[in-house]
Amino acid sequence: MQNEIEDILFTRFVKQNIPFEFIPIQELYKRVSESNFDLSKPHRIDFHALIIVFEGESKHTLDFKEEILSPGTILPVTKGQVHSFNKKLTIKGYVIGFEESFITQNISDKNLFHFLQIYHTSNIQIGKESINSLKPILLLIENLLKDVDVNLKSEIIHSTFMTLLFQIKRLACNQHTFFDSERFKNFYLFKELIIKHYSQIHNAKDYAKKLNVSYNYLNEICKEIVNKTAKEFIDSWLLLEIKRNISEKKYTSQEIAFKMGFKEPSNFIRFFKKYTKTTPLQFQEKLKIDSIRD
Repeated sequence: MQNEIEDILFTRFVKQNIPFEFIPIQELYKRVSESNFDLSKPHRIDFHALIIVFEGESKHTLDFKEEILSPGTILPVTKGQVHSFNKKLTIKGYVIGFEESFITQNISDKNLFHFLQIYHTSNIQIGKESINSLKPILLLIENLLKDVDVNLKSEIIHSTFMTLLFQIKRLACNQHTFFDSERFKNFYLFKELIIKHYSQIHNAKDYAKKLNVSYNYLNEICKEIVNKTAKEFIDSWLLLEIKRNISEKKYTSQEIAFKMGFKEPSNFIRFFKKYTKTTPLQFQEKLKIDSIRD
């Protein structure tokens, strides 16, 4: 079977000697076209990215959900997500790409909390009137990356990027809800456990035991942060991974079922149909039709 989802390594289009890249969106389109890669083709990234839009309007597909890009949109894209740009370039802005370890190594708990909150919030809007206040910080990052002096270069870029995230969070506070640090930390640890064990563990009580918290507390923080019960959040993540696997066209439905921890393919199909109202095969056919239409 042909693999439709290509895995993009951080080094694929990066020209920096540190795991952090800053590039205008126009330059990104130019750079990848020279490498014979189509940004409008769904691809999975193995790094984090941040898309910042200053002008124009476009659409961006992120894990099978269409996001609208317009002035003031900040779109965090996390490692492992499947996404695609619009084929036609209609926006101006910047894309920042980086390895997660570049940010999370040697960072205080407080700053890590701010970073994780930004990367938990999808499609951040900060308003047209506020977007220009980010430009001085972005210009500083751009100049730092061009600087040939490597002395403390990585550390300064790290600090400046964190300043950018602080400013984004401050400007977004009127439009977005941010959560208590301890409860969010527990939710993040829950999410990390799901990423690691979703194919073996489907039971919320088992995750609560691993986190050393009560099942009721785990339900409370999930309802507060994602408006879902712990079980619903587990199922939503499992469903997303199933969709990603289907879209790759690497595996049969039966192979995906076993890979996701279903002992019987019929239970897998029943689970998928419960949430999507379609079978895995019908979902794959729809993806094929949508790609032809685009």
